[in-house]
Amino acid sequence: MNPQGALSFLLGTAIDLYIFVLLTRFILQLVRADFYNPISQFIVKASNPVLVPLRKLIPANGNLDLASLVAVLLLLCAKVYMMVLLGGGMPPASVLVLYALRSLAGLLLNYLFFAVLVRVILSWVAPDPYNPFTAIMIQITEPVMAPVRRLLPSMGGLDLSPLIVLLGIQFLMILFAV
Repeated sequence: MNPQGALSFLLGTAIDLYIFVLLTRFILQLVRADFYNPISQFIVKASNPVLVPLRKLIPANGNLDLASLVAVLLLLCAKVYMMVLLGGGMPPASVLVLYALRSLAGLLLNYLFFAVLVRVILSWVAPDPYNPFTAIMIQITEPVMAPVRRLLPSMGGLDLSPLIVLLGIQFLMILFAV
């Protein structure tokens, strides 16, 4: 039995889930999603306890909710710090910050990749456009897919923009090694 392994798993999972909520809040504000959507309401209520006090120190800059990005970076640093401490080490601060920045870039690219992938899968089953989940996925992915769709010639009803976007995201992930 390994209690340290179980504790690190639970802490890591809890932090990862909250990072997902904060990242979703950042992206929803960035794309100006419908905040009357029930999913958006959940994200707002779950992230407000951290973001409301943090916004007093770090105001938003246009569509960029900098407080949520700073919260994600702090949680990434805290996660690594706790994992290293549980392992018996002491990480230097510079390593924590660099790791958090690199992880944030990777998380944003992965988030967008899986959002486009989910939207593609949803298109195969002809979902109800008024479904809250479908509406959010469209709002998150449309700002990336619409410019690509405008550049591609008409393919007779076949939309290749998700494929191009997914390839572009993979290219960026390989290019920046995230």
